[in-house]
Amino acid sequence: MIQKLFSYLYPIKIFKKKSARSKVIEVTWANGELVLDSENTNYSYGSLQRILRYGLRNIGYDKVLQMEHILVLGVAGGSVIKTLVDEINYKGKITGVEIDPEMIQIANQYFNLNEIKQLEIIIDDAFEFVLKTKDRYDLIIIDIFEDTNMPNFLFEKFFSERVCFLLKDQGFILFNTMILDEAHNVRNRKYITEINAQLFTSKMLPRIEVHNELIIIEKVA
Repeated sequence: MIQKLFSYLYPIKIFKKKSARSKVIEVTWANGELVLDSENTNYSYGSLQRILRYGLRNIGYDKVLQMEHILVLGVAGGSVIKTLVDEINYKGKITGVEIDPEMIQIANQYFNLNEIKQLEIIIDDAFEFVLKTKDRYDLIIIDIFEDTNMPNFLFEKFFSERVCFLLKDQGFILFNTMILDEAHNVRNRKYITEINAQLFTSKMLPRIEVHNELIIIEKVA
């Protein structure tokens, strides 16, 4: 494809749409791959895929392969789901929760997300879904942004305790956060201190991208 070849020289935008939830959604050829962006940040593929791949590698691909059910809060274009299925060869069930139906339409059209048989997509607010679900998960990936903003509920103790409650024993949470100023650093450190140290271990990974910090929580009890 000629656009793919030229994208090594300069980005080529092939789709742009205004979205009620994400303001502007763009699909672009960049360095030979399709990426999904909002107005000010990468939503799927590109740098975001590298970040979440790094988090999964830190958990251990061998552990991921043993898991039965993975929950993804914030699907966007589905890059972490593609990493799980195409790169790690994960065969278990994946439930993806995405609030923006337009995002899923784009993910299906440009990234073939609807071809992944083990994936169930639920259009819902992540907070509401976490309150309602009766399932337990081996891994919960939290990757929720509205452009460069992260909803406040993600860092509230009630939500973090509920997400931790949904983990099976020896389960993991992989939480992708955005750091734009010192207040965000303080927020992340506070979040870590509120995790129950008797039941969970938590750590922040060294950053591989300037503005993203991954938090990993493991249920040890």
